[in-house]
Amino acid sequence: MLNVTDLHVAYGQSEVLHGLTFQAAPNEIIAIMGRNGMGKTTLMKSLMGIVPTSRGSVTVGETDITSMRSYQRVANGVAYVPQGRMIFSTMTVEENVETGLTVTGETAVPKDIYELFPVLLEMKHRRGGNLSGGQQQQLAIARALASKPKVLLLDEPTEGIQPSIIREMGRTLKRIRDQRGLSIVVSEQVLSFALDIADRVLVMENGEIVQEDTRDKVDEAKVARLLSV
Repeated sequence: MLNVTDLHVAYGQSEVLHGLTFQAAPNEIIAIMGRNGMGKTTLMKSLMGIVPTSRGSVTVGETDITSMRSYQRVANGVAYVPQGRMIFSTMTVEENVETGLTVTGETAVPKDIYELFPVLLEMKHRRGGNLSGGQQQQLAIARALASKPKVLLLDEPTEGIQPSIIREMGRTLKRIRDQRGLSIVVSEQVLSFALDIADRVLVMENGEIVQEDTRDKVDEAKVARLLSV
């Protein structure tokens, strides 16, 4: 579903991503791991069109989205949950999710969104800013799913969230993958979470992919060393 080929991204004269190539299939969760400053967030922003690509290509299905603006990428099946969640704190839960409907032509939040996140149904008239960090993360994912994406990008989704909510989020992401057939790409630093949810694990070091394995072949000790160097 998602095909990234020889992706180069630079800030001015300084290149940050040095020719990344990877694919994410339908019904697959990929965890992209790495320490802070290794390029994970830059990759996510590049895939979403927030940061321009200097060389390489990104396709969703048969559609080349490399030169598209962010809103065009959303219309072509890419959804993004940014680091820090970035929900609209003064809007209600329901209004937040409705902002994701703009590309679908629908006006009401689909019932299956609330089935995935029952707590949001209970709180749909509460302001987003009054939710806990874990609930805001669920809201951000629900808003992204409202656009009916083919590819879901999540940047550091466990940041600032308590362990019990992290486990619940892992179960929900696997359910989304299985029910909706999405390609899900998660940038993450928490190895236990990545190994819980991912079908494949990629490790980034200095803007390059230095390790790639299916979940059953991951060398946990080696990945842990790369994350702690």
